[in-house]
Amino acid sequence: MDDGKPTGPKAKWWSRPAPGRAPEQEPVRWDEAGAAGTAEVPPRPEASGAHVPSVPPQERPRPLHEPDAYGTPPYGGPGPWAPAPPVQPPTPAHGVFLPPSADHPQDDPYRVPEAGDPYRVPEAGDPYRVPEAGDPYRVPEAGDPYRVPEAGAPFGAPGSGHGSAPGAPGGPGLPPAAQWRQYDPWGAPGQQPFTEHGEAPRPRRRVGIVSALLFALLTGVVGGAVGANVERNNGFTDVELPQAGPDRGDRAPDSVAGIAASALPSVVTLHVSGADEQGTGTGFVLDRQGHILTNNHVVQPAGASGEISVTFSGGETARAKIVGKDSGYDLAVVKVSGVSGLKPLPLGNSDNVRVGDPVVAIGAPFDLSNTVTSGIISAKERPITAGGEKGDGSDVSYVDALQTDAPINPGNSGGPLVDSKARVIGINSAIRAADTGGTAEGGQAGSIGLGFAIPINQGKRVAEELINTGKAAHPVIGVSLDMEYTGDGARVGKKAADGSPSVVPGGGADKAGIRSGDVITEVDGQRVHGGQELIVKIRAHRPGDRLELTVVRGGRERTVTLTLGSANGT
Repeated sequence: MDDGKPTGPKAKWWSRPAPGRAPEQEPVRWDEAGAAGTAEVPPRPEASGAHVPSVPPQERPRPLHEPDAYGTPPYGGPGPWAPAPPVQPPTPAHGVFLPPSADHPQDDPYRVPEAGDPYRVPEAGDPYRVPEAGDPYRVPEAGDPYRVPEAGAPFGAPGSGHGSAPGAPGGPGLPPAAQWRQYDPWGAPGQQPFTEHGEAPRPRRRVGIVSALLFALLTGVVGGAVGANVERNNGFTDVELPQAGPDRGDRAPDSVAGIAASALPSVVTLHVSGADEQGTGTGFVLDRQGHILTNNHVVQPAGASGEISVTFSGGETARAKIVGKDSGYDLAVVKVSGVSGLKPLPLGNSDNVRVGDPVVAIGAPFDLSNTVTSGIISAKERPITAGGEKGDGSDVSYVDALQTDAPINPGNSGGPLVDSKARVIGINSAIRAADTGGTAEGGQAGSIGLGFAIPINQGKRVAEELINTGKAAHPVIGVSLDMEYTGDGARVGKKAADGSPSVVPGGGADKAGIRSGDVITEVDGQRVHGGQELIVKIRAHRPGDRLELTVVRGGRERTVTLTLGSANGT
C-alpha cells in the first residue's frame, strides 16, 4: 500500500531530523539591506471554513558548525555537503492531496505559524528556527558559506560561500589545516577532531609488509632445507639398501670360477733378479718334490749367480734354483725346497684340443698375482719364433703354438693355460704386440687378443728331460737350411755355416736321399712355406720319430721317409 509513504526525495543520511516534522521552508532571498523578502508559498487546498492568517517570513536557520566547501562527509562518508532536502507531506494513493485535519493544524506543511503559536518561535538551539530581527543568527558572517548572497553580488563570488572553499587560494576563511582542525559535524564548534586530515599516514603498514616478507623468506629456506634432506635420505629414516644373502660359494667345476678355484693353489709367481736385470713371471707346480715349470726367458735374468723367489697363491714364499733350461723350446724347470703341502697341477693332452674350446689363463701380469682371464682356442699349430737377442740364432725358440684370445700380458709368461677341467694344455709364452708387430716376451706391450702357448705335450717331454738330465734333446733331420730363400718351402743350403756339407753324412736326410738344393714343401702332409716352419714342425716331435717329407728337385716332386735324429739343446 502507498498510504503514508513519502514520495519526495529521501533525506540525506547526515541530516539531523527534528523531534517533530518541521514545516517546509522555501529559499529566502536577501536584498542589499539584509532584509528578507516575501516568501512565496505554494498554493494548497483550502480547508472548509478555515481562515489562514498571514505571518511575516522567517529567517533561514544557521548550522552549528562551519560547513565544508569541499563536500567532505564526516569520517570519510559520501558527500557533498548540502542543506537537508525539503520534506514532502504524505500523499495517498493516486496522488490525491488530503487536507490537514482541523484538530491537528501542526501537521500541515504549508501552514504559516500565527502569533502565539508554539511553532512560531523555535528555541534558540533549534536548527530549523527562522532567525528574527536582532537575532545573532539572522545576519550571517561574511565567511558563512550558507549566507544568502547580497544584492548585486555575483553567484559564487568571494565572500558568497558558493565559489571557493574556506582556506582555499583566493577564498576566505582559515588555512586548510586550521579549518580541518575545527571541523566536527556532530560536535560543538571548536572541538578537536579525531584525526587531522591531510597529514601523511605513519608507515605502519610498511613494517608489517617487511616482517611478512622476512617470515616468508625464512620459512622457504627452512622448508627447502628440510625437503632436500628428506629427498636425499628418502625420508626421515636411515637408508637400507636391499642385498642378497650369503650363499655357500659353490660354483660349477667347469665354470671359470670353478676352474680358477681348482687351479690357483698350484700357480706361483716368480721374482728373478740378477747382476744386470730382473724380471717377473709365472709358473706352476709339476710334482710334490717342488719342481716348477716356467719359461726360459723368465729365469734368464738370474744367470749363474742370480736369485729366484717363488710366491705361492696363499702368500707363502720360498727360494728356488734352476734345474734345467732350454732356449730352443723356451722352457725351464726350477725347484723349491722345504715346502710342504704342494698341489701339482694336472696335465692335459694338447693333441685333444679343438679350435673353439674354452680356456682359462692364470698368471701375474705386471706382477698382479693370481690374475685369471678366460677365452677360447683361436688356432692350433701356429708356428712362431721368439728370442734371437744374441744374433747367432742360438737363443731363438721355435714353437708350434696354440693360439688363444684369453688376455695374456707381460708377467703371464710361464703360467698355465688350462681347459674346462682345470688341466694344463699349454704354457703361456708370447703375445703379438700391437706396437711392434712382433712377439713380446716380457716386454711392456699389452694384449690385443693374440696370445700363444707352448703345447703341453711338448712341454711335458722337455720338462722330463730337464728334470732327468738337465738338458733337452732337439729332434733333427740332419740338414742345414738356406734361411735366405724366399720361395715357397724350405730349401736345403749348399753348405753349413762352418763350411761343412749341408747334408750331414749318415743322418736321416742323407739316408732318405735328400740332396743340397732340394726344396721340402710338406711334413706329414702339412704344407710348409719357409725354413722356420720346417723347424717348428720337426721340434714338435721327439727324436726317433719317423716323418714323411715331400721334396721337389728339378721341378719334380717326390716323397721320402726319414727317422729323426737328436741334438743337444742349449
